[in-house]
Amino acid sequence: MTAAGMEPGTMHRQRRFAFCTLSLACGLLVLLLVAGYIGGLRINTTPSEPLGLWRIVQITRSIRPGEMVFVCPPDNAAIREARRRGYLRSGLCPGRFGPLIKMVVAVAGQRVDVTDRVAIDGVPVLRSRIMEKDAKGRSLRHDRGGVVRAGEVYLHSDFIGSWDSRYFGPVPDSGVLGLAQEVLTYAP
Repeated sequence: MTAAGMEPGTMHRQRRFAFCTLSLACGLLVLLLVAGYIGGLRINTTPSEPLGLWRIVQITRSIRPGEMVFVCPPDNAAIREARRRGYLRSGLCPGRFGPLIKMVVAVAGQRVDVTDRVAIDGVPVLRSRIMEKDAKGRSLRHDRGGVVRAGEVYLHSDFIGSWDSRYFGPVPDSGVLGLAQEVLTYAP
C-alpha cells in the first residue's frame, strides 16, 4: 500500500475508467446528434416559430397554403443583407444560410397585395403588419406583391418581427426541404 492508502495503480485505473466512460458518452452523444440530423431533426432557436425540436417530413406532392415548411432561402441580395443584419443564421443551405421554418400562405397563381399588411386573393393575412424599421431602427424594404409565379411560394410567420416574404418576396419552391413537424417545442 502507498501512503495514500491505495493499492499501486488504482489511481491510474480510475482515471482510465473515467476517461473511457466520458469518451463513450461523448461518442454516443455525437452519434445521436448525427442520426437525428440525418433523420430530419432540427432545433429551432428563433422566435418566429415555437422553440425546440422539429422534424423535416419529406413531401412528394405540391405544397399547399397553410402548410408549415422548412425552406432554404435563395442566395440573393435581400437574403444576404438579412444575414448581415443578423436576421438569419448561417447554415447548410446554398449561400451558407440556415433553413427557415415558415407557413406557406400563397402558391403559384395567387395574388399577394402588400399595403400596411398582406392580403392573399383579397383576404387579409392575420398578424401580417408591415414594419417600416427593424428593432435597431434600420429601414426595412418590403415586397410589393403581385401574382405568385409558377415554382414559387409566399412565406409568412405570425411573429411580428419575422423576416419572411413580407420583406423578401416569394421564394423558389425548389428550396422547400419538407414539411415542418413539431416534435418537442415550447412557445414562450
